[in-house]
Amino acid sequence: MQYDVVIGLEIHAELKTKTKVFCSCKNEFGAMPNANTCPVCTGMPGALPIINKKAVELCIKAGLCFDCKISDYAVMERKNYFYPDLSKAYQISQMVYPICVGGHIDLESGKRMRLNRIHLEEDAGKLTHISKSIGSLVDYNRGGTPLIEIVTEPDFSSASEVDEFLKRVREALVFAGIADCKMEEGGMRCDVNLSLKPQGSKEFGTRTEMKNLNSFKSVTRAIEYEIKRQTEVLNSGEKVMQETRKWDDAKGKNMTMRSKEEAQDYRYFPDPDILPISITDGDVKKIKDEMPQLPAQRRAKYIEEYGLTAQDAKQLTTSKYVSDYFENCVALLNLPKKISNWILTDLLRLVKDQEEFVFPIDEKRLVQIIQMVEDKKVTKALGLELLELCQSSEKMPEELAKEHNMIANITAQQIEEILVKFISDNPKAVEDAKSDPKAMGFIIGHVMKCTQGKANGALVRQLVDKLILQK
Repeated sequence: MQYDVVIGLEIHAELKTKTKVFCSCKNEFGAMPNANTCPVCTGMPGALPIINKKAVELCIKAGLCFDCKISDYAVMERKNYFYPDLSKAYQISQMVYPICVGGHIDLESGKRMRLNRIHLEEDAGKLTHISKSIGSLVDYNRGGTPLIEIVTEPDFSSASEVDEFLKRVREALVFAGIADCKMEEGGMRCDVNLSLKPQGSKEFGTRTEMKNLNSFKSVTRAIEYEIKRQTEVLNSGEKVMQETRKWDDAKGKNMTMRSKEEAQDYRYFPDPDILPISITDGDVKKIKDEMPQLPAQRRAKYIEEYGLTAQDAKQLTTSKYVSDYFENCVALLNLPKKISNWILTDLLRLVKDQEEFVFPIDEKRLVQIIQMVEDKKVTKALGLELLELCQSSEKMPEELAKEHNMIANITAQQIEEILVKFISDNPKAVEDAKSDPKAMGFIIGHVMKCTQGKANGALVRQLVDKLILQK
């Protein structure tokens, strides 16, 4: 039997705030266990939370990224459940009155993926399992970290759609300064709800939930595995059990974590210690006015205003750092196509093996190299040499070029003298060049070699045409 795949997502992203969402403890990754804790984020009796205004603003900003409706009234609620890394035995989250409602993201295919909501909540602590005999240790540093949860409608039908969607979510959150989304640090996680139904059927099948997938590759592999597993279960005449399953990336398979026969009763109720949040039109307008350009807007600008290809525009916006670097260069020198070529061809080559990189030359120095090449002070080959020299020196490129005798000072008369001697010494090569334009490259290369690459390439070509082809 053929089946339709139905997928919905719950995405958690840690917000870029200096402090936690309900206390003044530092919000940072990598500190010593339990170093950034206090009575509030460890859930001590009688400790009173205060809400982080910046976290609320970043949640609103996320809603604006995805065309959500921003609520004028939002309530923090207690979601009651017991986990050993959540010492209060409840999580402060949102259910009835979230900050952001609705919204969407359009894929390249034109298919619109709808959001149900984006709400604000706190993260739990982290368990480190030692052994069965010793037990587990709890680190509450992560407890109280501000999260947004992006809940989608069940609009996805393949792993590739989910992959594209997650990458668009990540790039928007990073470009807008909302979250770092470092998946290897748990900065962005994804839960996948997946079910199969007979092809064309309107009734959904029984869904499973896969928890805390923390890489794009893991999400894709987990979805493809679960589609295959549920297909085999249904085709064998058995029923899919509603359950939560854990993905093991090393084994390439998932396994049951806990059964989920019915929706859990989390007994949500408004947190009596936190007042409702009032959001005015003025609040929303202020945040909207401060919004930076998102990747889709930047790509459109690069294509329409700068004349770049769609592929180059896409490459430049895969990283906020690269996109900002490009725009800073264009602000200094209005040659966007030339700058794009240097960044995508030459600079990225220098950092291709680095996961998180910084270009080894700042924008001012790159622009000066490009300007020198354009002004014919140095050839492109020497410009690349300057790029290498700048990695180990803080001097400006022009100063380095003078120190290394790179500045072009070869006159037309000197080039003519080289060509006249070549014609005299190599009559056959000259005849070959007259009949085969490809052989002309050998003569031009000879001139460049004689001048140590300092001759103006256009001038060399012009004099070759004049003396050899007699144009």
